[in-house]
Amino acid sequence: MPPVKLLFICSRNEIRSLTAERLFDGSAQYQARSAGTQPQARVKITEGLLGWADLVFVMEKSHLRRLEERFPEAMAGKTVICLNVPDDYAYMDPALIEEFEGKLPAHLPAWPPRAGEPVISDQLVSAEEARALFLSGSLTY
Repeated sequence: MPPVKLLFICSRNEIRSLTAERLFDGSAQYQARSAGTQPQARVKITEGLLGWADLVFVMEKSHLRRLEERFPEAMAGKTVICLNVPDDYAYMDPALIEEFEGKLPAHLPAWPPRAGEPVISDQLVSAEEARALFLSGSLTY
């Protein structure tokens, strides 16, 4: 079975959506990408990215409104889930990871492989180990 394609959207694609994307690195069940809605986004949302995705996750309702305004045809019939994640975090912030770990399993029953343990580069590690890898520079983006 091919992996489910997940697209995470925030404003600038620097913190929230990029963190969510990284949590799926190495997953055999899911393929994740991320983008932003603002002109200065690291990766800007495109009609092609929306077409690629099986599921779209937005961090705020304002992101959904922007997508519907800019890409009405690509959004028609698309499954979009608003996670209601505020822009209060740093990239790979442990509290942000916890928020995703608390919200995503309701929409992705096979994730995480074991509750509270993200997949990093084909290895199952605890959230604490993932944080340590990131802080040591071993896990980069």
